[in-house]
Amino acid sequence: MKTIQRLHDLGRGLWLDKSIRYLLSGGAIIIVTLAILGGHQQAKSQSNPRNGFDLVDESGNIRKPSDYRDKYEALGTYTVLDPKGDQMHLTYASPGTAEYFRKTGKYPDGTVLVKEVFGTDHARMTTGDAHWASGTKVWFVMIKDTKGRYPGNSLWGDGWGWALFKSDAPDKQVATDYKKDCLGCHIPAKATDWVYVQGYPVLNSK
Repeated sequence: MKTIQRLHDLGRGLWLDKSIRYLLSGGAIIIVTLAILGGHQQAKSQSNPRNGFDLVDESGNIRKPSDYRDKYEALGTYTVLDPKGDQMHLTYASPGTAEYFRKTGKYPDGTVLVKEVFGTDHARMTTGDAHWASGTKVWFVMIKDTKGRYPGNSLWGDGWGWALFKSDAPDKQVATDYKKDCLGCHIPAKATDWVYVQGYPVLNSK
């Protein structure tokens, strides 16, 4: 009788052992699958440009993103020589913009461009007469709008939302009409969607 009981317990133990191993292997597969899917989803989300309309209220008023230096990608820099004071223009774009542009030649809906205009300083260094950005003067913000979302707002048109912020009030948007306050400087870049792409090498195909 004891022998039969021992055999029964042994068989039950073997069955449980196999069941546990089966469940564990299945759980491992599920975990690995979730990890792969999660990594794919994260990579996919990182490749999508940030939704710039999160920066826009219902009336179409644009605010400047606070985290563009940390989370946006640098497109390029222009040096502007001006008798009144040289400038450096650094332009940032919402994540994924450059990759999308290289594939399509276009800016996806919701793309945010931030151009920060600095004054400059310089000094004689071992490499020569060196110049660097010094002190923000203004910010220009553009948000790509392929659907014409704000037809009654004078700061939206020609496929973009337009905004201007000055250093003495960095959170106050001061432009009133994009055609008067913004578009004039962009007319030479009309053929490239109003953006001076020649200064942004990361937009070129590798």
